[in-house]
Amino acid sequence: MTKIYLFASSLLMGLSLLSGCNNTDTSKATAEKELKATQSDLPEYFNLRPKLEKDYGYSHAVKIGDDLKISGAVSMDDSGIIVAPGNMEQQMKNCYSDLEKILQHYGYTYEDVVAENIYTTNMDEFIKVSGFRNSIYKKQFPTGTWLEVKGLAVKGQLIEIDMEAHKTK
Repeated sequence: MTKIYLFASSLLMGLSLLSGCNNTDTSKATAEKELKATQSDLPEYFNLRPKLEKDYGYSHAVKIGDDLKISGAVSMDDSGIIVAPGNMEQQMKNCYSDLEKILQHYGYTYEDVVAENIYTTNMDEFIKVSGFRNSIYKKQFPTGTWLEVKGLAVKGQLIEIDMEAHKTK
């Protein structure tokens, strides 16, 4: 009986040790998952036009987790020169072209956009050409606000568009 008792005690002790090792492995795996989750929540910045963005003091986009915030896009080239001065429709198309580049950089599409804000110096002219947005948002329009403003950052800009996107994994 003593031998059976010693054998059972040794067996239980061995199983306890093995079980403890498994808990350590589980804790390690949990810690690694938590670290990855924390790292995915760190801000990731993107500059479409690095020199201009540094000169003006902003980043064009920041991604945190599954959320993407994009600063206002305007119709300009990499030198900061207004493209299509006086042409609301072309400036709007240029804005959406830049926004699409940023979305694609992170693997997003316009279907992931949940908020869009449009600032314009001429609301009547914007409304006339706003139907172009139907070619951008084919399934659902995002939330948003349209504002007429006295002016934008650079003289000659007629429109600026910012947006937020969310992608669920």
